[in-house]
Amino acid sequence: MILTVTLNTALDLTSTVPALVPHTSHRIGEMTERPGGKGLNVARVLSALGHDTVVTGFAGGATGAVLRDLLATLPHRPTDALVTISGNTRRTLALVDLSTGDTTQLNEPGPQIGAHEWAAFLRTYGELLPGAEAVALCGSLPPGIHVGAYAELVRLARGAGVPVLLDTGGEPLRRGIAARPDLIKPNADELAQLTGAREPLRATRDARRRGAAGVVASLGADGLLAVTPEGIWQAAPPSAVRGNPTGAGDSAVAGLLSGLAEGLSWPDRLARAVALSTATVLAPAAGEFDRATYEDLLPRVTVVEQQGTGTGL
Repeated sequence: MILTVTLNTALDLTSTVPALVPHTSHRIGEMTERPGGKGLNVARVLSALGHDTVVTGFAGGATGAVLRDLLATLPHRPTDALVTISGNTRRTLALVDLSTGDTTQLNEPGPQIGAHEWAAFLRTYGELLPGAEAVALCGSLPPGIHVGAYAELVRLARGAGVPVLLDTGGEPLRRGIAARPDLIKPNADELAQLTGAREPLRATRDARRRGAAGVVASLGADGLLAVTPEGIWQAAPPSAVRGNPTGAGDSAVAGLLSGLAEGLSWPDRLARAVALSTATVLAPAAGEFDRATYEDLLPRVTVVEQQGTGTGL
């Protein structure tokens, strides 16, 4: 079983507009609703790949009820171990501009989490960890959760002997990396904020020195850069694609976790992550991927080992 944690779950709303023009009114296309938040997106992709997956985190209020109902009706659904809270789960809105292919994302901050609700989550997390092959800690922190929450969850996973991947940004990432997760997956902006460096290899190596055993950085259309104890690789799709990039990074996390669970080599894990990420850009919403595109891309992803760079701390 792979466990994903989404402390700030969301009801994801996606719609299209012919062209997004500031200071004007827009007639939006059909609105689609999906259970979301980064960890739920990861879990949905993992489940579609055939992995036994459990989701935990928080859900509450009318929006949380809709999220859980949608989760229960998915054709490939993870097990729901979300903790019920009194606050209302947030919503996110993705507006896809059909004239450019660009996406504008509007995210609510999330509900206030009380101390008793955090304690209830920690009990659930502790009960789930012993049965997990790996755990992914994903996304932003809702109000009321202390900034060192991910560091606490990393330490609990490591204490249980469960490999842990951390995918967040800002101060939660800075605190979390000090707890020595097995892997972090920042994007270029999160990596630069963490390290102060914009050059990908330098920034990725610096992030690893801060405590993560391995770092896989998202480089947008240029794919992924991985600095691990086994070596350094860059993986890239055969060509760029246009579409909705929302959730592409989450699909990359699913590729990395599924590859870990299946015992794949790092190059094969990275190829899967890039193929899934690219196939998600062509899907209607986060947490989904175009399977035909994924299967076509997988053997064509380029994975190049960086020679002579070393991985020493």
